[in-house]
Amino acid sequence: MRNINRYMTLTVLGGLLAFTSCETTELDITANPNALTPDQAGVDFFLNSIQEDFVRQFEGDADFDLNDNWQSGGNTTGDGFNELGMELTRIVNMNGRNYQSVYQGSDMDDEWINAYRGVLADIRAMTPLAEAAAQTRHIGIAQFIEAYLMISMVDFFGDVPYSEAIQAGELNLNPALDSGASIYDAMLVLIDQAIANFNSTPSADPAVDFFYGNDYDKWVKAANTLKLKIYSQRRLVDTNAAASFNAIITGGNYIQDTADDFVWRWPATSATQPDSRHPRYGINYQAAGAGEYMSNWLMQKMDRTDDPRTRYYFYRQTDAVPGAEIAPNEELLNCSLETPPQHYINAGFGGDFCWLPNGFWGRAHGEADGIPPDGLLRATYGTYPVGGRFDDDSFLAISPTAGGGGTGITNLLTAFGVDFMRAEMALVAGNTGQARGFMIDGITKSIAKVQGFLAGREAGADLSFVPSEGDVNAYITQVGIDFDDADADGKWDVLGEQYFIAHFGNGVEPYNFYRRTGFPTTLQPNLEPDPGTFIRSMYYPTDAVNNNSNITQKADQTQPVFWDTNSSAPAAN
Repeated sequence: MRNINRYMTLTVLGGLLAFTSCETTELDITANPNALTPDQAGVDFFLNSIQEDFVRQFEGDADFDLNDNWQSGGNTTGDGFNELGMELTRIVNMNGRNYQSVYQGSDMDDEWINAYRGVLADIRAMTPLAEAAAQTRHIGIAQFIEAYLMISMVDFFGDVPYSEAIQAGELNLNPALDSGASIYDAMLVLIDQAIANFNSTPSADPAVDFFYGNDYDKWVKAANTLKLKIYSQRRLVDTNAAASFNAIITGGNYIQDTADDFVWRWPATSATQPDSRHPRYGINYQAAGAGEYMSNWLMQKMDRTDDPRTRYYFYRQTDAVPGAEIAPNEELLNCSLETPPQHYINAGFGGDFCWLPNGFWGRAHGEADGIPPDGLLRATYGTYPVGGRFDDDSFLAISPTAGGGGTGITNLLTAFGVDFMRAEMALVAGNTGQARGFMIDGITKSIAKVQGFLAGREAGADLSFVPSEGDVNAYITQVGIDFDDADADGKWDVLGEQYFIAHFGNGVEPYNFYRRTGFPTTLQPNLEPDPGTFIRSMYYPTDAVNNNSNITQKADQTQPVFWDTNSSAPAAN
């Protein structure tokens, strides 16, 4: 029978969302009292599940594994694409010295299952029901989500099943691989179909549209912005990409205002199963303290440049780190007694390999020591984007209800992101003045979005620590000066650093940018002198390889996806 992954019955009452779910993970059972069949589910129930499972593909969850039990922690199943991308680009800590061993095929099973057995299966089950009921906008949202999902699967895995994944309404257990390029082409067609459905007159709109509340002008803008993402992504292999990109820009009907951003808002109405808080909040705001480490590279970069987003991104639980303001402590920070490795010294990171001053307690890229009792000492996520605490120098220990309680967001397509895409396309074309202007626009929108995020989330925060307008202007001015003073590669470094900082919380875009451009070159090296070759695509999931005769495991993770032809992209770092 058709498998239906998970259902969320959503009751909207005074802005409150209540979640319930049920599923089966077996594909061969003939009857399951806990599984909804298509005739039982209804189009709205399907669409609710599709939307929620879609965001889980990127964000993961604190409590999900193959049996609907998400797990916490770095580099385990259920992390989601955002976490994987952030780890690889030093936006958060990667826990492991060797790239090949950190990301195994078994780590990818959940993302694969959620994509095919969850989102795609539900879309195929919903579509004929929606067609029969003339619910065209339900179909449009599903088509948009399918397009976004499948290009992301290509971005992380390369060639993946698509055309044969589900046949005659049934999940195909042995589908052939489609080329990444052909999937990208098919998704552009699908987006156009979605736009047509957004502009249609349906019998009824969705009962719950989590993203835009049934504002289909915004859906059309998001669809055109997804096209911008596709064209910028494949610019190295598509000679018409720039012209197609610019045609959409000229048309003007894309995301330009932060109010139109394509984001998921976590309601944080429940901390138990199902947990509706931002997943990174759930993992890190625990009674025992934070469950993950922040990136020393990103924290030192932002702190030393007085980035006005620093206090929103990170929350410090202490004002002193062993080795910096206080004496080294082997129990709490083992490396505080160690000398930096020679390759860190050679690259200019000798002072940052272990500890940072001012309470920015994190870890270097690839640091894989054991976990000491530092959960209530290490720095963790702040108010943006996970809904944690604003850093007002209170240095209080976190708790499961601290700060905004997990009322965070997941950024997917944003106005600031479009500006950074335009900056990249301009710099490729040699238009450095335009690139500078678009970059500054992106930074300005990013900072404004971050600073506006605190409102209504943390009544007790000391707002005297909020950076002033003068602080913001000084920072932006300095970034512009740094860009102007840099040589050609240096300009890419400045753009790349700002790209990474603005996309904090979204690891997909920085990971793609890094492979596409090879910048920034200023990232902290792996703590291991020889970490192996940088991951250009993920291993296929172990379960998929074992069960599908059409999938052969990659020899290694150096195989690039079809759009990644950049010879200067990261190697062994």
